[in-house]
Amino acid sequence: MNYKELSQEEELIGKTIVNAAFQIHKELGLGLLEKVYETCMAYELRNTLWPKP
Repeated sequence: MNYKELSQEEELIGKTIVNAAFQIHKELGLGLLEKVYETCMAYELRNTLWPKP
């Protein structure tokens, strides 16, 4: 399989998503409904990738 090198922007977005997921997992743990994790992920990404001015 051939892989292309990611741009700096793509790399940053990927790292941000993984870090947000890890933080949520660390704080909330296991066993909650998927909707809870989905809501937290949306909140984290919204505030991390598009912070309020």
